[in-house]
Amino acid sequence: MSKSDYLEANLINHVLRGIAYPVPVSIWVALFTTAPTEAGGGVEVSGGSYTRQQALWTAPAGGSTTNTADIIFPVATANWGVVTSFALFDAVVAGNMLYYANLNAPRNVQINDLVKFPAGQLQVTED
Repeated sequence: MSKSDYLEANLINHVLRGIAYPVPVSIWVALFTTAPTEAGGGVEVSGGSYTRQQALWTAPAGGSTTNTADIIFPVATANWGVVTSFALFDAVVAGNMLYYANLNAPRNVQINDLVKFPAGQLQVTED
């Protein structure tokens, strides 16, 4: 996963300049039909029962962490379109994007589809 400009700036300020970083209370996974960039943007899925889903993370090992449990989005009650990417945010609505990545394979989410990331599938690695 790549870091957002927001996270990069906060990490530099915190680690190298001693400026406190507002630690997120929880992390939320968002789905996108147009990929965000490190500056943000992109087109997040909306409507059809879509809502960001909370993710919990393992303790870091070797510079990496993964989601501890399945991340399951609500069953789509409308077509969500072709989901191409996802991002991690510090809020269930709006908030700041922290990390983002493209899916290995885009997925056309239609009515009655369920999107799920099994435990251990999402990995954040610090290089």
